[in-house]
Amino acid sequence: MIARLCTRHVMAALIALFVVGVVPPALAQAPAVPGPQPSPAALLLAKQIVEIKGVQNVFAPLVRGVVEKTKNMFMQTNFMWANDLNQIATIEEKQLAPRVSELVDATARLYAARFTEQELKQLLVFYQSPIGQKALLEEPKVLDESMAYAGTWGDNLSQEVIESMRDDMKKRGHDM
Repeated sequence: MIARLCTRHVMAALIALFVVGVVPPALAQAPAVPGPQPSPAALLLAKQIVEIKGVQNVFAPLVRGVVEKTKNMFMQTNFMWANDLNQIATIEEKQLAPRVSELVDATARLYAARFTEQELKQLLVFYQSPIGQKALLEEPKVLDESMAYAGTWGDNLSQEVIESMRDDMKKRGHDM
């Protein structure tokens, strides 16, 4: 249970880093995918896909994270401001929550730029089908379990590398 919660926090942090570090510069630049602008119909289909996939739920914690990070930055200036900063942070979070739709719209534009209208229709039909619904339900679980396994795998690999490097350093006369 704790590992699952930690994995979700790690995934949320990775997504937040991706969005904060990659999406804004990508949106500020020219489109990454060359070609004509997506049609309004393609954008509508893409929006339906990102909504059915629950993209908004993935991005929603970002607002809280940004507000919390900013609050903590000001707390370092003067911890006596904690009460006021907590109140302001609550207000800011409520005011900024609707801005998640900007990320949802950007994600829809990315889908619409990379898939044809016909492909978007097929994706939508898939996600509305029983197997698509199962994929939407099970994929987060598979990702959680994969991340947990990758964490354990990485820890074990790290121990192997540590032992190997120590052995190699010992052969060169360095006792670590």
